[in-house]
Amino acid sequence: MTRRVRRSGVALLGAAVLGGCAAPAPRYERPAAPVAAQFPNAPEAAPGAVPAADLDWAAFFRDARLRQLIGIALAKNRDLRIAALNVEAAQAQARVRDADRWPTVNAGLSGSRTPTASGGINSLYSAGLQVTAYELDLFGRLRSLSDASAAQVLASTEARKAVQISLVAAVANAHVALAADDELLRVTRQTLESREASLALIRLRFQHGASSELDLRQAESLREAAAGALAQATRQRALDENALVLLIGQPLPEQLPPAQPVADAAGLPALPVGLPSEVLVRRPDVRQAEQQLIAAHANIGAARAAFFPRITLTGSAGSVSGELAGLFKSGSFAWSFAPQLLQPVFDAGRNRANLALSETNRDLAVAQYERAIQTAFREVADALAGRATLAEQVLAQRRQLEAEQARSALTELRYRNGAASHLEQLDAQRSLFAAQQGLVQLQAQAAQNLATLYKVLGGGWSEPARP
Repeated sequence: MTRRVRRSGVALLGAAVLGGCAAPAPRYERPAAPVAAQFPNAPEAAPGAVPAADLDWAAFFRDARLRQLIGIALAKNRDLRIAALNVEAAQAQARVRDADRWPTVNAGLSGSRTPTASGGINSLYSAGLQVTAYELDLFGRLRSLSDASAAQVLASTEARKAVQISLVAAVANAHVALAADDELLRVTRQTLESREASLALIRLRFQHGASSELDLRQAESLREAAAGALAQATRQRALDENALVLLIGQPLPEQLPPAQPVADAAGLPALPVGLPSEVLVRRPDVRQAEQQLIAAHANIGAARAAFFPRITLTGSAGSVSGELAGLFKSGSFAWSFAPQLLQPVFDAGRNRANLALSETNRDLAVAQYERAIQTAFREVADALAGRATLAEQVLAQRRQLEAEQARSALTELRYRNGAASHLEQLDAQRSLFAAQQGLVQLQAQAAQNLATLYKVLGGGWSEPARP
């Protein structure tokens, strides 16, 4: 027995030397970002401005109603809950992989009875501790699988952060959309009331022969157009409220702070942009793609290790007896130790195919990481383009509205004094209503663009409060 153990030790020592010479896992290096060195339309950072990734959402959004809605969404949203459960599942899977690197010890009790050639029966009973097929990870196969699982845990953690960031921005945008709907409803109701009053006046003039039937029909058409716009605005508000309810995961609370006017929703802190190499690698979705790339590298190590010998140990220690009553008597102790070394000789190309698959998956992960970088760059560039132009567009739309208000008032005065036609009056009213709608929509778009810029720069993540 001693000689057998000595030979097994020599064999294992030789395998350990071979394992020390092997380097199955490739070295990971972060791929270069395939984007420009600067963001287009990036303004200079204001002194003391805090990067979006370091600015808590409660400090960025100043509207008390919006902050309360975001807090509810972070506690109730089901997408965020699913992402958190995915993290727990990945952590459990990683613990399973880590457990494979350690021996599993079982307590066992067994017995057997077999007939002999002479007609008798041989009995054998055993009880003790057993280790079955414990793999010595000399070539890093189990370690690589464990590293891959650990990287997947980090990837799922970053995915959860990305879901939270998207959720915060989505609640902000839905809140702004609802505020814009309320403003559009107010403008549309005022317009409908004005057109109803105008229609009543035209009908009275028609009845006394002072206006033609054409003027009456035009006034009726304009009134019905306003009624249709009111129905459409009412429907859109209901749809936007339903979207917000889905995001926060519950009906809107009855006790909420007053809504901020949509014109004030764009009053958010200035955000420094920085360099793409600094900004994009801090985004959770980019970090998630990188962790998946790291996991793909580790899987290559596991595939390479499959070409080396696999060494397993099976052993037991306990009591053995031919009689059940003597199982735990003195002198019944026994042990066994059975190492095994298996070297792949022929597997029909399975190991080479697995290695090729893992390398292809690594190349795929590189492409996905680079695509995540490029997508993030485009999102930031789009938001910066919006910030550079939307403020000017809102200002121009406001000036146009002021001009249309003055035009409408003058046209109404001229019409009442017979200096302008009814067609000119109707055209002025239509243009005024369109300018009012356009201003509200642009103000909402500008506010939503700032919330989107905060998201794409990596803002919106904060550790959940612990009870």
